[in-house]
Amino acid sequence: MTITAVIMAGGKGERFWPKSRTHLPKQFLNISGNKSMIQQTVERLEALINISQIFIVTNEQYAELIRGQLPHLPVENIIIEPIGRNTAPCIGLASIIIEEKFPDSTMIVLPSDHIIKNEESFIHILKIAVDVARDDRNLVTLGINPTYPETGYGYIQSMNQIQIINEFEVHKVSRFVEKPNLETAQAYVESGNFFWNSGIFVWKTSTIRKYFQELLPQVHDILETMKQAFDLTNREEIIKMEFLKMPDQSIDYGIMEKASPIYVIPCKLGWDDVGSWTALDRISGRDENGNVIRGKILNIDTKRCIIESNNGKLIATLGIEDLIVVDTDDVTLICTKDKAQEIKLLLKELRSQNLHHYL
Repeated sequence: MTITAVIMAGGKGERFWPKSRTHLPKQFLNISGNKSMIQQTVERLEALINISQIFIVTNEQYAELIRGQLPHLPVENIIIEPIGRNTAPCIGLASIIIEEKFPDSTMIVLPSDHIIKNEESFIHILKIAVDVARDDRNLVTLGINPTYPETGYGYIQSMNQIQIINEFEVHKVSRFVEKPNLETAQAYVESGNFFWNSGIFVWKTSTIRKYFQELLPQVHDILETMKQAFDLTNREEIIKMEFLKMPDQSIDYGIMEKASPIYVIPCKLGWDDVGSWTALDRISGRDENGNVIRGKILNIDTKRCIIESNNGKLIATLGIEDLIVVDTDDVTLICTKDKAQEIKLLLKELRSQNLHHYL
C-alpha cells in the first residue's frame, strides 16, 4: 500500500505576529533551527516516504514560497485552495487528488508548523498508525502525553481498550474535547487518559472518503462534482467554482467527533505546535534569568522575558519581568506573557483602523 502525506500550509500564524505576517506566515519562518518549519516537516516525512508522495495544501499566495523553499517537491503536488474553508474541505480536496494518483493509499495528514524533536520515534509511530489504519473503518490520530495543564490545546479522551503494537499502546478513543479552562485541564492531566490533540491523522484515502459521504454529505457531493471535472480542459475553473460552495468546517468537528472507531496512539515526541510566542519558553534555550533572547539585546535585571530583535537594532531592557518584546522593521510588539494567546485582538484592531500594511 502506498503511503502519502498531506501537509496543511495555508494558515497565517496570527498569534506569532509581528514576525509572522500575511506575506510570510509562521510555517515559512525559521523558528527553531536553521530551516523553516515547513522545510523541517517535509524533511521529517522523507525518512518514511518519497517526496513524490508528499502533498502540500495551501493558497495561491504561498505557492511561490513553497516552490522556493522546497524546490525538490513536484509542482503538481502543491494543491491550491481557492479560499480558506477550514480543515475538512482542505483534506477533502487533497483526498480526491491523491485518490486519482494513488488509488490504494494511506494518508498521513499533519500541520506544517509543528516542532517534533524525537523524529525517530515519530516515524516509528507513524508506521504503527499506518498499520492500524489498514482496516477500512479505522481512523487514527496521534495524542501527545500532556506534561502540564495546557488550556490552548484540544484534548482526546481514551477508553480502557488498549492494544500493544511494537511496544506502543494503541487506545480506542472515547471523545474529543475542546480547549478546557485551567481547572478542567488539570483534571485531564491527572486522569492519565487524556492526551493533547496533535492534529495529526492517519487513514486510508478510501476510508476518509466514506466518512465524508456519511458524515459530511454536502462536502462529499461537492468533491464528487470536482472529480467529474478531472478530465475536462476547464478542470481548475470548475474546482475553484465548486470549492467556493464548501462550508467552513473543521475535520475534528465534522468527522473526528462523530466517527467510530477512532484510535489514538499516545506519544512522547518533544512535540510543540508553536501556537504563540510563549512556545519559545519551551523550545528555546533560556539564560540564567529565564529569558529567551534572540538578536542584539542588552538586558539588566530582566527576568522570564522573550525578547527578539529582527533588524539588527539594539533592544535594551531594565527591570522588566514576564514580557514579550519583538521588534521588526515596521512594528514593535510589547505585551505580557499571559496575553500571548490574545495577540489576534491587535490584528483585529489593525483591520478596524484600515492599517492592513501591518498585517
